[in-house]
Amino acid sequence: MTPFDKQHPVNRIALAQTGRLFSLVACLSALWLSGCSTPPASPPVQPAPVKAPVPLAKPVETPKPQLPTSNARTPQEYRVDAAKHLYKLNGERIFKGRLPPMLYAVGVLDVEVDRQGQVTRTYWVRAPGHAPEVMKEIENTVRKAAPYPVPARMNKVVYSDVWLWHSSGRFQLDTLTEGQD
Repeated sequence: MTPFDKQHPVNRIALAQTGRLFSLVACLSALWLSGCSTPPASPPVQPAPVKAPVPLAKPVETPKPQLPTSNARTPQEYRVDAAKHLYKLNGERIFKGRLPPMLYAVGVLDVEVDRQGQVTRTYWVRAPGHAPEVMKEIENTVRKAAPYPVPARMNKVVYSDVWLWHSSGRFQLDTLTEGQD
């Protein structure tokens, strides 16, 4: 037996090892080559159907609130419009009917109204000093009632009214009073 004979024990071992090595290299090559393959092509993307453009609706403009207007030429005439305005906004707080002979508070308040109907100043001509809570409530009521009727014939107006305050918290204005017993 010669060392080049296949039957030689050393050569048989070498051949077996070579065959295993060749099989291992072949498997690794196959795995490596499979990773290099190109993935299958994805189906073509269908464009979305084109929708007809929806016309945009124009926003509806909210109308500016129409401010009430007074055609009064004097502060005395304006006083009536202002009193009606206050009554309209405070209907549940108005004393109905004739007032009793004794009232909780009586006060005289000057109110200055600008050309937009906003209260710019209040001034107590005769304050019910014994009832500061009533003074505060009257001032709040006057300011919350703005905007007042716009004094169309005057640049601004300063009017006076007498507040007749009942102990129940309801009131009348002298301009629109129903009288007193």
